[in-house]
Amino acid sequence: MTASDWLHEQFEPTGSSIGFRVTRKLDEVQSPFQKIEVWESTDWGNVMLIDGAMMVTTRDNFLYHEMMAHPALFTHPDPKRVVIIGGGDCGTLREVLRHPGVEKAVQCDIDEQVTRMAEKYFPELCESNADPRAQILFDDGIAHMRNAEPASLDVVIVDSTDPVGPAEGLFNQAFFESCHRALRDDGILVQQSESPLALLDLMREMRAEMARAGFDSFQTLPFPQPCYPTGWWSCTMARKGGRGFGFREADARAKAFATKYYSAEVHLGAQALPPFVAQALGG
Repeated sequence: MTASDWLHEQFEPTGSSIGFRVTRKLDEVQSPFQKIEVWESTDWGNVMLIDGAMMVTTRDNFLYHEMMAHPALFTHPDPKRVVIIGGGDCGTLREVLRHPGVEKAVQCDIDEQVTRMAEKYFPELCESNADPRAQILFDDGIAHMRNAEPASLDVVIVDSTDPVGPAEGLFNQAFFESCHRALRDDGILVQQSESPLALLDLMREMRAEMARAGFDSFQTLPFPQPCYPTGWWSCTMARKGGRGFGFREADARAKAFATKYYSAEVHLGAQALPPFVAQALGG
């Protein structure tokens, strides 16, 4: 093989890179917001990049999508109304709609081209797009949450890229305040929270911004994600009103749908943070 047969993302903050062996570029589009590429790989299926950053592969996307959706929905006592900010590949939407109690799930991503590329090259992620409970919007997620009706939502999932470019405004106090206002008293905010191995400072700052917005309890759940920097990723849940993060374990064990990674046992295990992460995040 030659160097041109490999697709690499160099991630400067961690001094590392990740690469996949590829056979050809399937598509590329420059949207008004970002450059989106899809490559065919030899072992990982299709690979999507946004502005040069690995976003999703056919082989490992289930790890991220299942952990962004199911821990929160099994923690909430009765989730009926869910909003996903970002998530244009539609994989998190698919997982949310596996829960029969969900009555409406709105996905709001600013870039329609991400969804169009997913429909073409990751159709399995888009299989629930026609579900009558789904509403797919191509709009500014910050404005969507700012205009949301107070106390109207049960779960808000922020399925965003890294906090740069179009996603930069999804990691600050003002945005989290709008989420806090839109959530009911037992509501849950979920934010993808980067690598606990390399980006603990960002995680601490994100939690601080959430706290300044009014949230007062937090739980970070790590999970493997081979296509992201360090191969180890996380999501963080935030609640208001002092509620904890005990989940409906019996319901998780008896769920009527299949998952490839998430289970009640995995959920329990993810709650046990490694000591260095727990210490850095204050428990």
